[in-house]
Amino acid sequence: MSKLPKEHTFLDLSDYGRPLAKRIALLLRDTRFTPIHVTLTFVLSALIAMVCIAYEYYWAAGVFLVLKSVLDAADGELARLKKTPSYTGRFLDSIADILINFFLILLIVRLSDTSIFIGLLAFLCMQLQGTLYNYYYSILRSQFNGDTTSRVFEDEVPTAFPGEKQQTVRVMYYLFRALYGGFDQFIYRLDPSATKDTAIPGWLMTPLSIFGLGFQLLLMSILLIAGFKSHIAIILIALTALLPLFILIRKWASKTRSPTVSGEAGQAIKKK
Repeated sequence: MSKLPKEHTFLDLSDYGRPLAKRIALLLRDTRFTPIHVTLTFVLSALIAMVCIAYEYYWAAGVFLVLKSVLDAADGELARLKKTPSYTGRFLDSIADILINFFLILLIVRLSDTSIFIGLLAFLCMQLQGTLYNYYYSILRSQFNGDTTSRVFEDEVPTAFPGEKQQTVRVMYYLFRALYGGFDQFIYRLDPSATKDTAIPGWLMTPLSIFGLGFQLLLMSILLIAGFKSHIAIILIALTALLPLFILIRKWASKTRSPTVSGEAGQAIKKK
């Protein structure tokens, strides 16, 4: 089962690991492995990648970063196969992602003699890019009855699914909000009308998916292998120039859609 109904899927450039992720999930479906076990495995893969970077084994680092992306997709696939949706797993996945991104960028800039200021700016830019992509993607899933663990607005503690503890969900939620709340608010203020006026078109989501974490990690892997380690932070910063362009295109697309379609899309989100 995908995050979106088949008729509303789009070519996601950051989701290249999905076919392999589905195979992994199928292999684990009838085992004791849980989606959280898979999440912890992608954390391990990322840590191995960072060790490889530290020792300048860039091909190996690239392999483990791509593997991290595959496993990042596999945990959700396994949850859907086992029919065990989990806010604990959803928040853990996101918390792990942002911490991995932070330490990965800091490691790269330290080893490439890039200033710490540039490194922190690259991290902030990377997160803003991913937040815009996830914002629009969450709107799509909300409008078209897709995956239910991700919400457009994470403004209240969700009710735990069967099999998970409410207190655990509460703790994970507040940790998630502490790490992501500022990015979410910033992006929402840039484009608040996205939740009201339109169904985000798939043809926009495809180029926007270069802001997805999978594509970002693939790009870093390629740059590491090609010997452009010192350029990674600058390229991540430069890509942020596309952020307002994507928002403008989204707004233009909204104006070209029929008012009825836009209104129905907005009502779909309000009912969630």
